Amino acid sequence: MPPVVDTRGMREENVAITRELGAVQPSLANDRADERHEREAREAVAAGEAIPRGVRSAGILVLSLLAVVYTLYAGQEIILPLVLALVLKLLLAPAMRLLHKQLRLPDALAAGLLILVVFGAIAGVGFTASIPASGWIRRAPESLPLLREKVAVLRQPLDMLQQGLQAVEDITAGRGQEANEEVVAAKPASTLTGNLVTGTATILSRFFTTMIVLFFLLASGDRLLRGFVEVLPTFSGKRQAVEIAQEIEINITGYLVTITIMNAIVGVVTGIAMWACGLDTPLLWGATAFLLNFIPILGPIAGVLIFFVVGVLSLDWPWFALMPAGVYLLIHIAEGETITPMLLAKRFTLNPVLVIISLFFWHMLWGIPGALLAVPLLAMLKIIADRVEPLKPIGHIIGS
Repeated sequence: MPPVVDTRGMREENVAITRELGAVQPSLANDRADERHEREAREAVAAGEAIPRGVRSAGILVLSLLAVVYTLYAGQEIILPLVLALVLKLLLAPAMRLLHKQLRLPDALAAGLLILVVFGAIAGVGFTASIPASGWIRRAPESLPLLREKVAVLRQPLDMLQQGLQAVEDITAGRGQEANEEVVAAKPASTLTGNLVTGTATILSRFFTTMIVLFFLLASGDRLLRGFVEVLPTFSGKRQAVEIAQEIEINITGYLVTITIMNAIVGVVTGIAMWACGLDTPLLWGATAFLLNFIPILGPIAGVLIFFVVGVLSLDWPWFALMPAGVYLLIHIAEGETITPMLLAKRFTLNPVLVIISLFFWHMLWGIPGALLAVPLLAMLKIIADRVEPLKPIGHIIGS
């Protein structure tokens, strides 16, 4: 009989060898291809003919961010009133809904009535508080010697610091006191008046632009949002846009209403407390506390300094003079560190470091209105980032 050959085993062995050779050969070719592509890429970059994809993407991102920041700064006369009107629309949304749905008023009539009532009240309080405020501003030059006399304990270290800074400035500038006096004398006397006139005109222009845009936003209702949703190409995109808009309206409206009510309570309590401490014009101090409380962290710090100066100028040194600043600080601790965080904890939390950065950033771009808008804008960014998948890490960082 012919010998029996195990063809099956030989076939399996050949298949295994073929697979091994096939697995080895492509890997060597891939390594050579990778080395060739890497060498060509290095040569192209060295010759200035190409930029790596990561570097190119990072450069485009940086340039885009710089372009956005410059647009926000250069176009603030248009963009700032639009953003203010949008935030005020969210603040007035509950009252607008009450007038339109409960009282059956037309949209345009309800919007006009709401704007007249709210901003008429603000103008009345502002005009009433401006009278004593102008008196304080007028007496400021006369009050400086009294302030220096009462805080004489602090004068020596402050004077030493001032002298040291002046000496450093003289050394670096390379000129003496006479040159400094000449520079001061060369300043025109009308600079302050011109700045006040220009600032007042700018504020009035932005105010009326904001009122006009706010009226049309309130009167149009959800038409702008519906138009934006209709042009989106996919149903998932439409649904995501509606969810983001609803969440922004619910959370930001709740935040603004809560903050406004709490700030009004702080203003009333502060006015009563300042009157109890012996200060005149409690309406002025209540309005000051109300406005400053809209700016987190920095506003209360400025309030403590203001009430310290007012107490020193108006009351006996030291204990009675320190009472206004101390009472205001206690009010802020009770409200800002206990009550308001408890009321807002269910809606969202924001990283305090990013809040400070946002305050400085928007103040740099838009001044005091930017500082007032810093927290609402940061909260809107968090809501949008939480809903958009690629931006979720940003939302997590903002809320951490």
